[in-house]
Amino acid sequence: MKQSHKTLALWVLLLLMFWAIYQIISTEQTPREQPEFSKFLEKVDEGNVKDVKVTILQGQGNAAVFEGKYSDDRSFKTNGVLSEGVLDTLQKKKVTFEVVPKAEGGFWQSVLITWLPMIFLVGIFFFFMRQLQSGGGKAMSFGKSKAKLMNENQNKVTFADVAGVDEARDDVQEIIEFLRDPKKFTRLGGRIPKGVLLMGPPGTGKTLIARAIAGEASVPFFSISGSDFVEMFVGVGASRVRDLFEQGKKNAPCIIFIDEIDAVGRHRGAGLGGGHDEREQTLNQLLVEMDGFESNEGVILIAATNRPDVLDPALLRPGRFDRRIIVPRPDVRGREGILQVHTKRTPLDQNVDLEIIARGTPGFSGADLENLVNEAALMAAHSNRDKLLMGDFESAKDKVLMGGERKTMVMSKEEQRNTAFHEAGHAIIARLLPKTDPVHKVTIIPRGRALGLTQQLPTEDRYSMNVENVLSTIAILMGGRAAEEIVFGTVSTGAGNDIERATELARKMICEWGMSSKLGPVSFGKRDEQVFLGREMASQSDYSEQTAVEIDREIRDIVTNQYNRCVTMLREHRAALDRVAEALLEYEALDGAEVDALIRGEELKRSKPERKHLATPEEHRDRRQKEKDARDKRERKGLLEPFPNPEPGEA
Repeated sequence: MKQSHKTLALWVLLLLMFWAIYQIISTEQTPREQPEFSKFLEKVDEGNVKDVKVTILQGQGNAAVFEGKYSDDRSFKTNGVLSEGVLDTLQKKKVTFEVVPKAEGGFWQSVLITWLPMIFLVGIFFFFMRQLQSGGGKAMSFGKSKAKLMNENQNKVTFADVAGVDEARDDVQEIIEFLRDPKKFTRLGGRIPKGVLLMGPPGTGKTLIARAIAGEASVPFFSISGSDFVEMFVGVGASRVRDLFEQGKKNAPCIIFIDEIDAVGRHRGAGLGGGHDEREQTLNQLLVEMDGFESNEGVILIAATNRPDVLDPALLRPGRFDRRIIVPRPDVRGREGILQVHTKRTPLDQNVDLEIIARGTPGFSGADLENLVNEAALMAAHSNRDKLLMGDFESAKDKVLMGGERKTMVMSKEEQRNTAFHEAGHAIIARLLPKTDPVHKVTIIPRGRALGLTQQLPTEDRYSMNVENVLSTIAILMGGRAAEEIVFGTVSTGAGNDIERATELARKMICEWGMSSKLGPVSFGKRDEQVFLGREMASQSDYSEQTAVEIDREIRDIVTNQYNRCVTMLREHRAALDRVAEALLEYEALDGAEVDALIRGEELKRSKPERKHLATPEEHRDRRQKEKDARDKRERKGLLEPFPNPEPGEA
């Protein structure tokens, strides 16, 4: 029976029960007297009977049941004999009476009226008992698994929708082929993998790969989250694990997918405060079900996590998770493929080049690229265009990377000039230093939490850095502060974040990467790993105080040397610094080619951007009132359906 039919039957049962109870209560609220038949006749003679209903009992001669009301509206019921004398007495006393024969089946009617409430109560009791014993999300079914069984009609995602992770997709597709044709692999002595662990940063497509498996596989697919196992009751997690694998055995061969398995798969033995650790019991049961005394042939477990470092080693050993598939951030070709997937239903202008967009988005995950396409589509819709232009993607990329423009922020001329020279210092150092990423855009329009921004985009994906790259990065970070000191003779708080990042890079060079010529290739600082607290990294000094002094001195020397390097370069190119800063004050934003032209001493050939008028609060209120009056007028004429006024604060 379908769930909707069960719900309807339950409501009908409850309504009938309430009706039966109401009938009993209403009957009990009007109690009947049961006088002797002679007393009834005396009441008739005295004229104290208002009406009578006489029911003749079939097969018992003239026996009948007399029931009715007295003059004071009290009810009565008595058994007697119906005769001509009784009828004459009723007529003389002008008593309203009615003689009816008792219908067949009256006995069963009385039985039903008497026992119907009890039948309903017993039926409801058994109904809820069945609900307690059934699986799914029924009431109080704490120990039952909440896994959802997916079929082909419920999931339309296939491997055609997965791009940028070709190696991971191939590994998973091999498991699908194993399930479809196991003899192809078992004829050489191979066995089906018991578990597959998808590992990678957030947003890289781990869950999407699992959805594609569900769409491609012609076997049952159970999906559940790691947080669905553990609840407030002790033993619930282990019970749900047992029930999940029991369902898998019944539907073998099948696939079970557990998303965010680190919710129940963390290291054991690190509980704080003692007591019963429900999460550990759930993990123990999961370990036994995957590879314990009883085997689960034909049940493949696929799990996804972005925290593989906190998982228990017993969970990761071969025989449980035989495959560990890394789902990394996509490279430039992968990003182009992901953009093609997300722009299938998006009308693009013929000048849109997805390859250029892919090269300009290094480090973006699949979720980031999807968000980029969505932001570009919103910008095109806001401009009332039918197609997405290349400028929409550029604006969307700036918004995603740097935040939205804070056009309403009012800055003084001195702050604007200070910001312009600060960003010009970053841009010139980034342009003049060798082996650095090219400058993509420089702007003094406040975005997010920054008053200005210099953006560099690499020409290719980089997976490691050498000493020269790190030193150049520190120099670029210090270029803004150096420009402020050269031009204004003082420094501001605008370089606070730059100094923090430069110091952190210098510390990593010495303590982690062994890039110090004085201290050598040695790692300083032991890491404490608090497993139960999410394995947070806490640094612990494992070196002497004298070494700490040398580390601090080396960090200061690295940052100071790069700062002096910037000061020297900017003094040599002071004219270029002034040109870039003045162009920023005039145009507010420059691209990489324009920065190169200004450094070479060329003039920019473009018109000054029009500054939009920023409406005052009074103008906003007047405009909103005019729009409201016009809308109310059209509503009164019936030209449009009324709709709620916008909330305060909407522009």
